[in-house]
Amino acid sequence: MMADSFDPKEFQARLQRLDALLQEVERWSDPEAQAQVRAIVQAVLDLHGAGLERILDHLAAAGESAAVLDACARDEIVAGLLLLHNLHPLELETRVRQALEEVRPRLHSHGGDVELLDVRDGIVRLRLEGNCNGCPSSAVTMRQTVEEAILGKAPDVAAIEVEGLSEKASPSTVDRPLVALPMV
Repeated sequence: MMADSFDPKEFQARLQRLDALLQEVERWSDPEAQAQVRAIVQAVLDLHGAGLERILDHLAAAGESAAVLDACARDEIVAGLLLLHNLHPLELETRVRQALEEVRPRLHSHGGDVELLDVRDGIVRLRLEGNCNGCPSSAVTMRQTVEEAILGKAPDVAAIEVEGLSEKASPSTVDRPLVALPMV
């Protein structure tokens, strides 16, 4: 079966290739051709999204949705597709908390920590804490580690604001692809 040979790294590589192709289209000099490609991509996404939504509806009607949705949320590839179509079963804040829990041991090993202050309107507010707070290079590395973890679980985040690097919160500087494709 194709899914067995399609691991998360291959999935990520294909997403990056798709993003590179879309960026190349944006450099075309013909706005009509750009619009046509965007329309084609959107039509394919709409078709797949509608199909996935109906699959989830059939699972719910059969009483199978809870266990299957849990398994889908844990599967990096399926979770990414559900995110792409706004069908992910977990709320944004839950996915952000999961990302922070996964990265927290690494932060602790460097004398740091992160506190989730708020998730509202797609904006994640965090506070970096600990020994890394006073060292610019460590703080930057800590921030990048946290941002990458969050975007891996919640690429639909609109912005990440981090306190603890300066006197006021600063928005994320993470480069974002043209299309918010899930990172796995």
